[in-house]
Amino acid sequence: MIRTPSRVALLGTMFRSLTVIILLVLSESSIAAFGPSFQRCPADFQLVRRGQTVSASEAQYIEQKRKKVLPAAFQAYLKSVKSTGVTLPEYVETILECGDQLPTVGITTSGGGYRAALFGAGVLNALDARNSSSVKKGTGGLLQAATHLAGLSGGGWLVTSLAQANLPTIQDLVFGAGNFGGWIPDFDFFDASSNTTVQATYAEELLQEIAVKAQHFPVSVGDVWGRALARHFSNGTTLATFFANTSQGGGLLFSDLVNLPTFASHEHPFPIMVTDLDSKHITGPIFPGGNFIPLNTPLFEINLFEFGSYDDVLAAHTPLQNLGTTNNSVCVTGFDEAMYLAGTTSNLWNEFNVSDAILAESTTDFSVLVNETYPQSPALRLDTSNFPNPFHGVAPDTFADSHETILALCDGGEDGQISPLQPMLVKDRNIDVIITIDATNDANGFAEGASLIATQERMQQFFQGGLATFPTVPSNLTVFIAEGLATRPTFFGCTPTTAGPLLVYIANGAPPRDGAAPLTNTTTTQTIYTAPEMQGMLDQTFVVATQGAEVDGALEDREWGACLACAVVDRARARQGVERSGVCETCFSRYCWEG
Repeated sequence: MIRTPSRVALLGTMFRSLTVIILLVLSESSIAAFGPSFQRCPADFQLVRRGQTVSASEAQYIEQKRKKVLPAAFQAYLKSVKSTGVTLPEYVETILECGDQLPTVGITTSGGGYRAALFGAGVLNALDARNSSSVKKGTGGLLQAATHLAGLSGGGWLVTSLAQANLPTIQDLVFGAGNFGGWIPDFDFFDASSNTTVQATYAEELLQEIAVKAQHFPVSVGDVWGRALARHFSNGTTLATFFANTSQGGGLLFSDLVNLPTFASHEHPFPIMVTDLDSKHITGPIFPGGNFIPLNTPLFEINLFEFGSYDDVLAAHTPLQNLGTTNNSVCVTGFDEAMYLAGTTSNLWNEFNVSDAILAESTTDFSVLVNETYPQSPALRLDTSNFPNPFHGVAPDTFADSHETILALCDGGEDGQISPLQPMLVKDRNIDVIITIDATNDANGFAEGASLIATQERMQQFFQGGLATFPTVPSNLTVFIAEGLATRPTFFGCTPTTAGPLLVYIANGAPPRDGAAPLTNTTTTQTIYTAPEMQGMLDQTFVVATQGAEVDGALEDREWGACLACAVVDRARARQGVERSGVCETCFSRYCWEG
């Protein structure tokens, strides 16, 4: 995400170009229809689950993963770390080899458009046991050992694409293999072709693909945005068929991913996305830096089984497979299209509402087009992703939108929390260590730590009874910059008295140390990439994730793999009452920010 006038102007140009081209009559039969459907609810159907515990289905998934997958995964990871030749304290090996002491690892990957998707993918590649280069560096295997994986905006594209493709290697995910065509950054999301006829047909198809949904539910720019994303990140689309008149990933439901082999075998980290509520009823502090949503606004989480919020003001969830349902009688299925949800977590179109002039030039034109095609209520937000509110009447004294029939949702980082950390702070998940991948654009395409500060401020200002303590980070960017905390991995929450998880921060924070031209600091507005550009970004990101800090003049820390393992087991170590020793003691002195 980026907060500059040039970004808004570019998005406005995209919308105006699309609007001019697609003012045409829609054909009724040119594409296959897909969309939500209705049936009678089961007798035991429960629309709303209250509380701040995870669902029974999630708990069972994690339990099975801990039993069937994690012992072997952590043993493979330990073998990778030991292959570097660094001697580990005995307690590290004992914890990673003992099934009942294994740590709980969560990974988060930030927003930031294609840049964030690629940087996040590069870090996951460095944590993948299937990558022999990662194993040699001592980092390979953590992806397989992670229980949870959260993404937001561009990071949400990565998380969704990886899940629906059945957890391929990162090279296969990005460039395609087997039945999955890979990512398709050859075309812009909306302005896909300079050929007027091709573009007109493409734009017409985007609108046609939401026709079935529009018969029963409000539609907006969020729906068309999801359909555009599907052509870049989901099964059913290849470079050769990008403009073809096919379903293009339509009907691919997030809740159905549990049936894929890597989920059925509990190999896949539990996938989560985060979205913000854009409520007219909520006022409060807005985090500096051009953000739009107050920090006290409830955060909503989307996972395989549920949609809802763990915030105290609501603390309620609804079954994801029945998203769109608002009563216990008639149940909706098919609303949770995977790329529509990925579009929800990355929906920035409400940011056009920064001035009447920009609104008149951009969002209004496209909103008129959507409204002319599928007439909506004048009260409906056409610049957000709109969910029928399953929490209507729930927590009316604390949840500001309890009386609303529609939840207007937008990019999960619009409150400044561009790293989706909150899912890892849910107490019932018992996360020991969070590997936080930050590819935000704080300055010149690089991250400086602002997202961590935003989460800290939210946790300090608004009591969160269902969340763990967030580790202390600097209160301003001056400290982050002066101490270079984003330019190399940093551990937060290292002190013995710190409750909650340890935070391992891996940021896209600086140009390469070897003097090579930086490739990973592209703008959030760049939507077209060549294969060499993507490979170059993945390669530079791999170095960022595996080299650690500069040590005694050396560009690479040969102990980084061991240091990361020390962080992974540190909360489990503390539970056993064992003191840090050996390389772990020196690693923590090197990588910890003590405050």
